[in-house]
Amino acid sequence: MGKATGFIEYNRCEPEAVGVRERIKGFDEFHIPLPQKERQQQAARCMACGVPFCQAGVMIAGMASGCPLHNLVPETNELVYRANYEQAYRRLSKTHPFPEFTGRVCPALCEKACTCGCISEAVTTRDNEKDIIEYAFENGLVSHAEPSVRTDKSVAVIGSGPSGLACAQYLNFRGHKVTVYERSDRPGGLLRYGIPNMKLDKRIVDRRIDIMKQSGIEFRCNVNVGCDISPDELLQQYDRIVLCCGASKPRDIDAPGRDLNGIMFAVPFLREVSKRVMDTDYDYEKVIKARDYSFGSLKGKKVVVIGGGDTGNDCVGTSIRLGAKDVIQIEMMPPAPEERADSNPWPEWPKVLKTDYGQEEAIECFGHDPRIYSTTVTEFVSEDGKNLSAVRTVKLERKIGKDGRLSFEHVKGSEEVIDADIVLIAAGFLGSEEYVTNAFAVDVSARGNVATPDGEYKTGNDRIFTAGDMHRGQSLVVWAIAEGRAAAAAVDESLMGYTN
Repeated sequence: MGKATGFIEYNRCEPEAVGVRERIKGFDEFHIPLPQKERQQQAARCMACGVPFCQAGVMIAGMASGCPLHNLVPETNELVYRANYEQAYRRLSKTHPFPEFTGRVCPALCEKACTCGCISEAVTTRDNEKDIIEYAFENGLVSHAEPSVRTDKSVAVIGSGPSGLACAQYLNFRGHKVTVYERSDRPGGLLRYGIPNMKLDKRIVDRRIDIMKQSGIEFRCNVNVGCDISPDELLQQYDRIVLCCGASKPRDIDAPGRDLNGIMFAVPFLREVSKRVMDTDYDYEKVIKARDYSFGSLKGKKVVVIGGGDTGNDCVGTSIRLGAKDVIQIEMMPPAPEERADSNPWPEWPKVLKTDYGQEEAIECFGHDPRIYSTTVTEFVSEDGKNLSAVRTVKLERKIGKDGRLSFEHVKGSEEVIDADIVLIAAGFLGSEEYVTNAFAVDVSARGNVATPDGEYKTGNDRIFTAGDMHRGQSLVVWAIAEGRAAAAAVDESLMGYTN
């Protein structure tokens, strides 16, 4: 341990955020890195626990506790405290292929299980790791070289989201020839088109993709596997196939008026804006002033977002930047408590109220929290029979049945009509898209995920594997990366008879 009393001497300090009124003028990332001395102090707060829950990555009470990548957290924190960033990068790279992504978008499972956080405030492990990888890029430490030895094996990875990229990178390091197929115009999947630029700048994604290309990985974009090319063709060309297509089937809202103009799913909305950001070469004035989106202009419009998760919050922040007059976010669940309940002890994931950047911006811009809890939409309303004009809502009451199952009942007399020009549905996902799973003839679970034996990544076909959200269901970027890494090991073993 570098600083035995660091957690006593220093308070937690997070990067300062650019003010709301300034940052909503564009789509740039808005957190200002700490000076190196202050970052070292933050790393010095690490207690070097005898049992570091931060890196455990285990399930407790059905929730993840600690990093599923098993990053060597106390070791990297120690090296940051010593200002030995090069060795910190070497140590972090043993377990983590893409710290620049999780350093921006991960909810920091490591910090939620931090022992220091049990008695005070957790160590800023996520930001420490982000500073490590940015130092590595700035100082040429991130390898561009192809593997020195190649096998004669080839693998096709379908999908270039975080699980696909991780799987491809590890298989390439091993020496196999890897080709990544992506149906969009650019690689990155969820990282590129499901997360707004202000959370993850797409130039950061490009930076990593460029390195992967230079290291020998081939990317084929605008190729929709299952439509443009058949599984049989791929099986003739490659020794193994890994399906990393995500859980991209959105959950819909079954209510009268669903077919009105002005209602769309969240991810296509975010994708269209992110694509405009990149197509205009990050000219935010053009992005904001554009009127030819498929949803028209949001200038002066009232937006209703259905869904209270990260995607819903991203829709709030994006709508504000596009000039929305007001944004309401409807959540089916009641608000979480502000502090841990006795039934939710450390190191379980803390089920506490979180106000994210989009909600903070709405509070500043509109004078109110955009979230309406314990509410659902019962009807989409139109004045002319074609275009959306409002949503009709009702409050929900949670009920626990005799069988222990949770249900929601409408509260009589709680109906309300909310004006709306645009509705964005961010209600989660229902698993894999059928055209892919049908094309590959793989078994699917009741939740729509590609089925494999417990703890395995091989499907019913010995040459077809799966990973990421397509395998475990909608989840976090860090879990997708962990899945991609584990699937790569399974593929490697199936090809070589062992894996390193």
